[in-house]
Amino acid sequence: MTDATSGAAPLRDVVQRGLWFEEFDEGARYLHRPGRTVTEADNVLFTTLTMNPQPLHLDEEYAAGQPFGQRLVNSMFTLSTLVGQSVGQLTLGTLVANLGFGEIAFPAPVFVGDTLYGESTVEATRLSSSRPGEGVVTLRHIARNQDGEVVATCTRSMLVWTREAGERRLAEAPAPAARGGRAGRARARDRDGSDPDEEE
Repeated sequence: MTDATSGAAPLRDVVQRGLWFEEFDEGARYLHRPGRTVTEADNVLFTTLTMNPQPLHLDEEYAAGQPFGQRLVNSMFTLSTLVGQSVGQLTLGTLVANLGFGEIAFPAPVFVGDTLYGESTVEATRLSSSRPGEGVVTLRHIARNQDGEVVATCTRSMLVWTREAGERRLAEAPAPAARGGRAGRARARDRDGSDPDEEE
């Protein structure tokens, strides 16, 4: 089959995604690249957005008199970045939900200018006994700085689609324009109580 306008064979669509449940191998380690260099803006914006008044993150004069001698990057930013670095490689479009985090630790400080490199090891997998088409995956995330020093660790449990269930849902999902249309009709009903589809 060729493209009617150009005469060329149609392009094959490849959609970026994470891993289906069956693709997580226990004992495999995934290295997430590129790294993320932490900036001044990252630390200040994340800290203030989350309403955290901790002077160790915001007040250089105060932090200079504390044990590390300078401001520390907000550890919640470090954790969020570590988890975020794993998404494109592991869970993009295949995650059902996070179940929880455990054993979170920050064994070394992070400073503005440090670069974070994430890695994830699959510790356990099992099919869900109560949710058909889904499986539970437990990961261990580790963040290292540019010198290879471990600066954050955590375990994370999550629900992930099996391949069959995930691909079936993708095939059955309406096109994006259709989803937008439904949302638009819902907004119209909220505004005036009418349904645009029922109007002539």
